[in-house]
Amino acid sequence: MSQSRNKVRIIGGEFRRRMLPFPDAAGLRPTPDRVRETLFNWLGQDLHGKSCLDLFAGSGALGFEAASRSARRVVMVEKSRLVCESLQENRQLLKAASLDVVGGDALLYLKNCRERFDVVFVDPPYDSDLLQQVLPLLANCLSEGGVAYVEARQWPEALPEGLALLKRDKAGMVQYGLLVRAQD
Repeated sequence: MSQSRNKVRIIGGEFRRRMLPFPDAAGLRPTPDRVRETLFNWLGQDLHGKSCLDLFAGSGALGFEAASRSARRVVMVEKSRLVCESLQENRQLLKAASLDVVGGDALLYLKNCRERFDVVFVDPPYDSDLLQQVLPLLANCLSEGGVAYVEARQWPEALPEGLALLKRDKAGMVQYGLLVRAQD
């Protein structure tokens, strides 16, 4: 396992320019810098006071970026024990007190979640049907005015009831966008 190439760089905020290692794991691919830059331009560079949920945390690129930008609370959910341990180590390395790492299944977490989040990051493994399973559950965990960032190889053909598209873009093979709770 070569860790030298498995590093993700934080691009903004308090931890800017920090390189964080992550393990080799099937389907693990950090959100590219260019896409993260666009995302945080959309969200605003400062997430002060916001609560964030990073489902399928993987390398932690999105969750650590949110913590770096002063999010009040960041919950990272990761199923792989090896990857989860790496997230814990990086959390300690950065002394990111606002960040919680939860080892477990993202779908189960969402189904049992009673908390509402201002920002939810959804970047499941591309070669899975997890995005289709997560989308119908998203509106229930978004706060009033909250947004969900979705990243996928293939953009969903239709959004479930309760969600509306705010912004969407593409970079190479990556399609991504922001969803909001639909107004009744």
